[in-house]
Amino acid sequence: MRLRALLDTDALGLKLLGGEDELDRTVRGVMTTDLRDPSRYLSGGELVLTGLAWRRDAADSEPFVRILVQEGVTALAAGEAELGDVPDDLVEACARHRLPLFAVHESVAFATITEHVVRQVSGERAGDLAAVVDRHRRMMTSGPAGGGPDVVLDLLGSDLDLRAWVLSPTGRLIAGPKTSGPALPAEACGRLAAEHLTATRTGRRAPHRVLLGGTTYSLFPIRSTARSPQTARDARETVLSDWLLAVEADAGDWAEERLDLLYGVTQLIAVERDRRDAARTVRRRLAQEVLELVQTGAAPAEIAARLRVAAPVLLPGLGAAPHWQVVVARVDWDGGEIEGGPVAQALLEEILVDPLSAGPEPSDRIAVAHTGDEAIALVPLPAVPAEHEASRTGVLADALLESLRDPLTAGLDDDGRLTLGVSAAVHSAEGLRGALEEARHARRVAAARPGRVCAAGHQELASHVLLLPFVPDDVRRAFTARLLDPLRDYDRRHRAELIPTLEAFLDCDGSWTRCATRLHLHVNTLRYRVGRIEQLTSRDLSRLEDKLDFFLALRMS
Repeated sequence: MRLRALLDTDALGLKLLGGEDELDRTVRGVMTTDLRDPSRYLSGGELVLTGLAWRRDAADSEPFVRILVQEGVTALAAGEAELGDVPDDLVEACARHRLPLFAVHESVAFATITEHVVRQVSGERAGDLAAVVDRHRRMMTSGPAGGGPDVVLDLLGSDLDLRAWVLSPTGRLIAGPKTSGPALPAEACGRLAAEHLTATRTGRRAPHRVLLGGTTYSLFPIRSTARSPQTARDARETVLSDWLLAVEADAGDWAEERLDLLYGVTQLIAVERDRRDAARTVRRRLAQEVLELVQTGAAPAEIAARLRVAAPVLLPGLGAAPHWQVVVARVDWDGGEIEGGPVAQALLEEILVDPLSAGPEPSDRIAVAHTGDEAIALVPLPAVPAEHEASRTGVLADALLESLRDPLTAGLDDDGRLTLGVSAAVHSAEGLRGALEEARHARRVAAARPGRVCAAGHQELASHVLLLPFVPDDVRRAFTARLLDPLRDYDRRHRAELIPTLEAFLDCDGSWTRCATRLHLHVNTLRYRVGRIEQLTSRDLSRLEDKLDFFLALRMS
């Protein structure tokens, strides 16, 4: 479609600020951004929508416009909701670079413009996208008469012979073709998600092509059309929440028209994602209300009343939940400039979904709130028969991340970290405050471990080992140096292997025979080495106190 047609559509609320001679330019797509440099997400021919959150002063307009022009953008539309009138410096920069500029009235949502452009552009393409556009409305409806993204994916298969899947950032299957053909294995889903996140974090332009098991896949990002102009100034704010479209084909050989088709499909599916996010609003609010009551020390009766309201929403048709668990997650980015709470909230809503479930709505039994960099999930556990109560496990920390670790690590790259803690199940409102503190403490234990993605559960809070991560660094260094440095120095000079001998001796609970067998030594040689350890450290390894000191020193070193 042409820019002139957009200007003539009163419902879009567009006002031309510059570029009257360029109104015959063609629009091939639409993109919403508030990144200072959105070049990695541009492919040319777009109408770019921006809320101007990237602009800090007048000097920012010139480089922003220059980037858009270099990437072949057709026009720029700036929202008036943030700053009121569009700044003169932006108008002048667009005029210098002959980039048409529109103002978007504050009463018009960017999603309205996006949907109009997608529908018009799709309708003007011949043949292969016509069926998708004709069924756009059906895809957006919920329930049996709709079908969501599956409708579009089936059309891609029937009309274009393209097999495609919608995946979450953790590799969960959101939607796939219902036509014949092998299903996409869970391992492949995880690999594709990890490859997509890696490509996004390194700034590679989509579509990302991946060779997996002899098959080439092209990966297209699916980004929200309802994102506020205040958000998404940094790719890290959304990289772990955006869906992706995986197409079983090599897009590197495609004509521009077919690429445009697939980008149009991603924008249609993005509307379904926005609908899902809107549906989560009630559950998020319920979680926020319950947790505020818990943290402010409200009476158990008041908390119990709020839980009774929440239970039918979280457990439709099953009544009240006899047990609850609390899961706490935190996402930390290097530099501390990005709030990790919303990212952690989106991740918990995804992570707590049953890994065997599929579709966009299996998380309707999860309520997640966030404050600052922390997200807190209230997880109801359905009733089980009394004879099975002892075997109830609920949410397990390690199981949550087992299949998700690779995609999450790719999305966090080398500047982000996810830590997660899980409480034990509690059966009453009185127990929720303790469960929240238990989950937070477990998360701190996880945070003390190495790795980009770490979790800890309530079971681990019963061990003395959990105390070690909280010993101050200077105390650790002084304690371990006093006990172990003499042994390290001796090993370095004499290659005596006193440290390995000490570790094996403690691991064998002080058994001379078992330790000598493990080290392939004669017992007399082992006794000599232990004697040397005692001489160098002035400790006695027959005493429990000295054994414990050595054990802790080795654990902290």
